[in-house]
Amino acid sequence: MSDTPVRPGRPSVRRLPSAVRGLPSASALRLSRPSDTWFKPALSVVVASAVPHLTLLAIGRLDLIVYTMAGSLCALYGHGLPYARRARAVAGVVLGMAAGLAVSLVTASLTGSTAVLIAVGALLAAVQKVLCDATRIGPPGHVIFTFVSSAALFAPQHLGRIPGHLALTLGAGAFAWLVALAPALVRREGPERRAVARALEAAAVCAEDPGSRTRNAADPGPRGDNATGPASRHRNAAAAAVHAAWQCLLASGRPTPVRRSLERLVVHAEAAFVAPGPGMGAADPERLRAWAALTRGRGAVPTPPSAPGTADELYGIDAERAVLRAREGRRAARRALLRRLGPGSPLLPVAVRTLIGCALAGYLCAALGVGRPYWAIVTAASLHQANLTLSWNRTLQRTLGNLLGVLVFAAVLPVSRISPLALVCCCLFFGFAAEALITRNYWLGSVAVTPMALLVLEFGGAHPAGELIGDRVVDTVLGAATGFLAATLVTNRRAAGRVEQALDATGRARAAAERTVADPAAAPTERDRARRALTASLVELREAGDTAAGEWWQRALPEQRLLAAEQAGHRTLAATAPRRGPAAHAPSIGAE
Repeated sequence: MSDTPVRPGRPSVRRLPSAVRGLPSASALRLSRPSDTWFKPALSVVVASAVPHLTLLAIGRLDLIVYTMAGSLCALYGHGLPYARRARAVAGVVLGMAAGLAVSLVTASLTGSTAVLIAVGALLAAVQKVLCDATRIGPPGHVIFTFVSSAALFAPQHLGRIPGHLALTLGAGAFAWLVALAPALVRREGPERRAVARALEAAAVCAEDPGSRTRNAADPGPRGDNATGPASRHRNAAAAAVHAAWQCLLASGRPTPVRRSLERLVVHAEAAFVAPGPGMGAADPERLRAWAALTRGRGAVPTPPSAPGTADELYGIDAERAVLRAREGRRAARRALLRRLGPGSPLLPVAVRTLIGCALAGYLCAALGVGRPYWAIVTAASLHQANLTLSWNRTLQRTLGNLLGVLVFAAVLPVSRISPLALVCCCLFFGFAAEALITRNYWLGSVAVTPMALLVLEFGGAHPAGELIGDRVVDTVLGAATGFLAATLVTNRRAAGRVEQALDATGRARAAAERTVADPAAAPTERDRARRALTASLVELREAGDTAAGEWWQRALPEQRLLAAEQAGHRTLAATAPRRGPAAHAPSIGAE
């Protein structure tokens, strides 16, 4: 990185990101470790699908599976959320799925024009993309919505049957909602425990990093190396994990004794990255990892020793939780959502990319004679990520996964045609495999998604294998090409504006934290809230910077300002740690 300050008037950056120029990108195809919760969505979607599938098999109406599957797939969402919030989130997913399906079914019943169907499919894909990003629903995002609504657009439909089909979707969605919440009967605080365990593990990595220990608070190092090297990455990862843990605990509802113990553990994890120092026993990496293992397990949550200021912080968490649940807190959440959907939002250019890419993909496939080009629309929609670099990586992953998946479909098709039960079992197997593999890499999950999507067509009747395979290859190639072309042509210059806003927000949060440090009369709870707000702003700043760095044809990023803001933010966080005094208030619910 250059040491030359960046001037605001510098010309636009027009070069493609290095990951895109270096074709192909092997890193995009590299396998990673599976998610620690990969089995949860995999098992959930199998259970949520098996009951409707087998019920329709028993009554001889497998042709209706496409409608029940729309509801069953809702079980894929919300697995990182505490159950109180998951209940609302999955209910919203079910209603959103039914709404998109209703639009598709009504459109398909009113017109047979391929041009109109493609236009509606592209518009739905764009709306679903921006809504999923704005609500931050998480994986699998908008792709499942687009898959269901696009497939329904190109299926024969009669207006009078739509209420019954939507009832099937809502019924299967209600069962998926029950499946998503069923683990709460066994382990009520499971999501919170996993979030806290991740925070402890990230804090342990940060605590054992020599660069974090020696330069975090005082010495930025020559050229600010600690802000760009491994130490900075570890601090950023720890800050994000601790912030996610606090958010999960704040959204979890009433502070039970178990949750109070989890909050105490997050206090220790926070100390490890806020001011990692040799004299802090709670920041011992091995101890943090041991706590993480116990927290992730099924036994009792470990009870850490009381750190200075823990009671004050827990009191502040109670106050913050009350604010979030009050009417004003709900209004603030709605205002934040509206800002993400507003005219100046950086999400809107991505929605425009999705609209144009899906429309081009659909029309090109239709011009080449593909009867139902819905897979091209789905392929193009799945490519559009937060920036151009991520979109390029997804293009490689999706194309490779789909082409390999076509070969898997060709191999398994004879088995699926042995009997209707064999077809149902194949779909359930590939549904499980897709969720089990996709956390390793998106392309690996696509290898299972592709045959599952093709097998769904078999429920309506057998199709020539050669036609299915040929259409899917054409759809994949054209969808990937046009989707990435749209991502390249429609630039997202608002990404740089988001960085400026994040810099301003970080500056305000740092100033507020510094005022609490300098004010002897400031309550410890006020100091703790200011530190959490600064941590959240630093997480947002890093996310905004990473997103903008992967875009092209935009204003040059203020890299030196980003570097200085992160350094100053971490120094301020460290300065808040020693000022946390003895307990002044008792928490509302004790851990003992």
